[in-house]
Amino acid sequence: MPHVTVDYSPRLGGVLAGTSFVAELHQLVLDVSRSEGVCKVFLRAAAETYIGGGEGDRHTALVHVGIGLLPGRPDSLKGRLSERVLALLRRYLPLDPGGTGTVCTVEVRDLSPSYRLSREAPAVPPHREEPGRHPSAAC
Repeated sequence: MPHVTVDYSPRLGGVLAGTSFVAELHQLVLDVSRSEGVCKVFLRAAAETYIGGGEGDRHTALVHVGIGLLPGRPDSLKGRLSERVLALLRRYLPLDPGGTGTVCTVEVRDLSPSYRLSREAPAVPPHREEPGRHPSAAC
Protein backbone atom coordinates (compact mmCIF):
# COMPACT_ATOMS: atom_id res chain seq x y z
CA MET A 1 0.00 0.00 0.00
CA PRO A 2 2.72 2.58 0.78
CA HIS A 3 3.88 4.92 -1.96
CA VAL A 4 7.60 5.69 -1.81
CA THR A 5 9.39 8.22 -3.96
CA VAL A 6 13.17 8.53 -3.92
CA ASP A 7 14.47 11.69 -5.58
CA TYR A 8 18.24 11.90 -5.85
CA SER A 9 21.16 13.76 -7.41
CA PRO A 10 22.25 12.28 -10.74
CA ARG A 11 25.65 11.12 -9.47
CA LEU A 12 23.96 8.78 -6.98
CA GLY A 13 22.04 6.83 -9.61
CA GLY A 14 24.47 3.93 -9.68
CA VAL A 15 24.16 3.54 -5.92
CA LEU A 16 20.40 3.84 -5.41
CA ALA A 17 19.01 2.44 -8.65
CA GLY A 18 20.01 -1.12 -7.81
CA THR A 19 17.49 -3.73 -6.82
CA SER A 20 19.20 -4.39 -3.48
CA PHE A 21 18.48 -0.89 -2.13
CA VAL A 22 14.90 -0.94 -3.42
CA ALA A 23 14.25 -4.40 -1.97
CA GLU A 24 15.54 -3.39 1.47
CA LEU A 25 13.63 -0.10 1.40
CA HIS A 26 10.46 -1.90 0.38
CA GLN A 27 10.69 -4.43 3.21
CA LEU A 28 11.69 -1.80 5.77
CA VAL A 29 8.67 0.39 4.95
CA LEU A 30 6.27 -2.55 5.14
CA ASP A 31 7.74 -3.86 8.41
CA VAL A 32 7.87 -0.55 10.29
CA SER A 33 4.56 0.84 9.01
CA ARG A 34 2.84 -2.52 9.48
CA SER A 35 1.28 -2.08 6.07
CA GLU A 36 -0.30 -4.88 4.17
CA GLY A 37 -0.15 -5.02 0.43
CA VAL A 38 2.35 -3.96 -2.14
CA CYS A 39 4.81 -1.16 -1.58
CA LYS A 40 5.27 1.00 -4.68
CA VAL A 41 8.72 2.58 -5.09
CA PHE A 42 9.51 5.28 -7.64
CA LEU A 43 13.16 6.21 -8.22
CA ARG A 44 13.71 9.60 -9.86
CA ALA A 45 17.08 11.08 -10.72
CA ALA A 46 16.89 14.86 -10.78
CA ALA A 47 18.47 16.73 -13.67
CA GLU A 48 20.21 18.98 -11.14
CA THR A 49 20.09 19.51 -7.39
CA TYR A 50 21.06 22.56 -5.34
CA ILE A 51 21.35 23.04 -1.61
CA GLY A 52 21.48 26.55 -0.22
CA GLY A 53 22.59 29.28 -2.56
CA GLY A 54 26.37 28.97 -2.75
CA GLU A 55 28.23 27.72 -5.79
CA GLY A 56 29.88 24.97 -3.73
CA ASP A 57 26.50 23.71 -2.58
CA ARG A 58 25.46 22.68 -6.07
CA HIS A 59 28.02 19.86 -5.89
CA THR A 60 26.56 18.44 -2.68
CA ALA A 61 24.49 15.35 -3.44
CA LEU A 62 20.88 15.24 -2.25
CA VAL A 63 18.48 12.38 -1.56
CA HIS A 64 14.86 12.91 -0.49
CA VAL A 65 12.62 9.97 0.34
CA GLY A 66 8.89 10.64 0.54
CA ILE A 67 6.63 7.96 1.97
CA GLY A 68 2.85 8.13 1.75
CA LEU A 69 0.80 5.90 4.05
CA LEU A 70 -2.90 5.51 4.65
CA PRO A 71 -3.95 7.79 7.54
CA GLY A 72 -4.13 6.55 11.11
CA ARG A 73 -0.54 5.86 12.07
CA PRO A 74 0.87 7.79 15.03
CA ASP A 75 3.55 10.44 14.55
CA SER A 76 5.94 8.36 16.66
CA LEU A 77 5.74 5.51 14.14
CA LYS A 78 6.32 7.93 11.26
CA GLY A 79 9.37 9.31 13.08
CA ARG A 80 10.78 5.81 13.64
CA LEU A 81 10.27 4.99 9.98
CA SER A 82 12.07 8.19 8.94
CA GLU A 83 15.05 7.33 11.19
CA ARG A 84 15.26 3.77 9.87
CA VAL A 85 15.18 4.98 6.25
CA LEU A 86 17.98 7.48 7.01
CA ALA A 87 20.04 4.62 8.50
CA LEU A 88 19.43 2.53 5.37
CA LEU A 89 20.54 5.42 3.15
CA ARG A 90 23.76 5.81 5.20
CA ARG A 91 24.53 2.13 4.56
CA TYR A 92 24.17 2.53 0.79
CA LEU A 93 25.66 5.95 0.17
CA PRO A 94 29.42 6.01 -0.35
CA LEU A 95 31.63 8.01 1.96
CA ASP A 96 32.82 11.14 0.24
CA PRO A 97 36.26 11.87 1.76
CA GLY A 98 37.25 15.42 0.96
CA GLY A 99 34.05 15.92 -0.98
CA THR A 100 30.96 17.90 -0.16
CA GLY A 101 28.96 14.95 1.16
CA THR A 102 25.32 14.02 0.75
CA VAL A 103 22.28 15.58 2.38
CA CYS A 104 19.49 13.07 3.10
CA THR A 105 15.92 13.87 4.06
CA VAL A 106 12.87 11.70 4.70
CA GLU A 107 9.21 12.69 5.01
CA VAL A 108 6.51 10.26 6.06
CA ARG A 109 3.02 11.63 5.45
CA ASP A 110 -0.58 10.54 5.24
CA LEU A 111 -2.05 9.93 1.81
CA SER A 112 -4.93 12.20 0.90
CA PRO A 113 -8.49 10.96 1.57
CA SER A 114 -8.95 11.08 -2.21
CA TYR A 115 -6.43 8.24 -2.67
CA ARG A 116 -7.74 5.27 -4.66
CA LEU A 117 -6.11 2.07 -5.92
CA SER A 118 -6.93 -0.03 -8.94
CA ARG A 119 -5.36 -3.47 -9.02
CA GLU A 120 -6.36 -4.19 -12.59
CA ALA A 121 -4.82 -2.54 -15.61
CA PRO A 122 -7.38 -0.84 -17.84
CA ALA A 123 -8.11 -2.73 -21.03
CA VAL A 124 -6.49 -1.19 -24.06
CA PRO A 125 -8.69 -1.60 -27.11
CA PRO A 126 -6.97 -3.19 -30.07
CA HIS A 127 -6.02 -0.83 -32.85
CA ARG A 128 -8.58 -0.91 -35.66
CA GLU A 129 -8.18 0.79 -38.97
CA GLU A 130 -11.11 2.85 -40.13
CA PRO A 131 -12.36 2.03 -43.64
CA GLY A 132 -10.78 4.35 -46.17
CA ARG A 133 -8.28 5.78 -43.69
CA HIS A 134 -4.59 5.06 -43.94
CA PRO A 135 -3.07 3.93 -40.61
CA SER A 136 -0.39 6.65 -40.75
CA ALA A 137 -2.86 9.49 -41.31
CA ALA A 138 -2.80 12.22 -38.68
CA CYS A 139 -5.53 12.33 -36.06
